[in-house]
Parts: sequence; structure tokens; C-alpha cells
Amino acid sequence: MRRLIASLRIFVSGAWLSYIALFHWTHPASYIASKIIMPIASMLFFLYLGMSATGYDTAQFYIVGNALQIVAISAIYGVTMTVGHERNMGTLIYLIGSPANRLAIFLGRAFFNILDGMLGVVIGFIVGGLIGLDLTSANLPGLAITILISSISTCGLGLMLGSISLTALNVMFVNNTIFFLILVFSGANLPLDKMPAWMQVVSKWLPLTRSIKSARLFVSGASLTEVSLLLASEFAIGLAYALVGFIFFRWFEFQARKRGTLEAF
Repeated sequence: MRRLIASLRIFVSGAWLSYIALFHWTHPASYIASKIIMPIASMLFFLYLGMSATGYDTAQFYIVGNALQIVAISAIYGVTMTVGHERNMGTLIYLIGSPANRLAIFLGRAFFNILDGMLGVVIGFIVGGLIGLDLTSANLPGLAITILISSISTCGLGLMLGSISLTALNVMFVNNTIFFLILVFSGANLPLDKMPAWMQVVSKWLPLTRSIKSARLFVSGASLTEVSLLLASEFAIGLAYALVGFIFFRWFEFQARKRGTLEAF
């Protein structure tokens, strides 16, 4: 019981401190710009670009897709930088040298980014409602579950990328590459059935693909039973990415201890 309480304390305190450390360099104005204004501007850009090409009737398609896409900012950039910067900032040696539960440390790096990502999506839907998104027939509880699962799933990918970034010189290169791959392949701005076959195969291995499809179904009034398989698959993909990330994290720790390369690039 004591070990469980200690692990929980490490999880919560580590999660909070790592989230604060991620934004230690910024001011409230720049934080708001990066977490609210930029994602909303991106959503509006793809919305009006899509409507100019396909017509006003497709507005709901682009609003829902890009509102869900906002979660990738916290999940990809936030989580990857939280894990990857442990090495850059010189704190990794203290984490690895501590007797703390490794799983609690690892998962804690994603916790507040999950909440942050959910908040970003909610703001996206609020803005969407102001510009024409009709939620009168939407299954709101189902939509809320979708937002939660999408944030967890994408943060699972972020944890894996963060572990990989421990061996990379440039974390942002990894972030940008994966973020734009998800933007293109997830179906946020291009219907999956209109993609080439190879793109559809790639999209099935990425988080958000099923969440975006689920969100569109819930906005149209679908029941939880109809969408449950999509949500379960999305959650499983996120757990798989997180598991791979944790395995890589432990492998990196083992190799770093063996070779004495904790602070070497």
C-alpha cells in the first residue's frame, strides 16, 4: 500500500512539475497564443480552405476534423518535449538515478497534457459552434468520451516519440514530421475513402483517425454502441504506442547506464 501511495505521489507531482517546466520560458500572452490562438487560426484556415473547394455544406466535416486535430498539439509537441527535454535540461540523470517507479514517472509526463489537449478540443468545438457547427442532434456524452480517448491515444504516441527523442539532437524535427503526417493522414481534411489505398493503410496505424471518424458520427447523433469498436481500437492504438515508448525508455536507460552516455548525444 505504501509503495502504491508513493508511486501515486510521484505520478501526480512529477506530472505537474514537468508540465510547469515545459512552459517555464513563456509568459501568459505567449502561452495563450501558442495554446489557443494558433490552433484556432489553423482550424479556421483549413475550414475556409476546404469550404472554398467543396462548398459551404461541408463546413461540419472540416470543423469537427480540425477541432479534434487540436489535441495533437499538446500530445505531440507537449509530451515529446516534456520527455525529450529531460536530457537537454540535465534532469535525466536525476530521474534515472532515483529509486522512483519508472512507469509512474513515464506516464506522469503525459497526464496534464491529456487534460490540456482535451481543453483545446473543447475550445475548438465552442468556436465551431459560433461559426455554424450544429450540435442539436449530437450525442454529447459520446463526443466527450471521444475527446478523452483521442487525447489519451495521441499522448501515447507522444510518449513513444519522446522516448525516441532522447537519442535525437533535434526534438522539433520529430515533432513537426509526425504532426503534419497526422494532419494529412488522419482524415481531418480529406475523406479517408478518397485517399489512395496506401494512405488509407497508413492512416489505420495513426491515432486520431478513428477518433475523428467517431466524433463526426456522434455529432450526427450516432449511439455509443455504433461507435464503440472505433473507440476501443483508438484506445488500443494509444496504449500500444505508450507501451513501445516505455520499452524504449527502459532500453535507453539500460544502454545509458551500461555505456555512461546519459548526457552524451
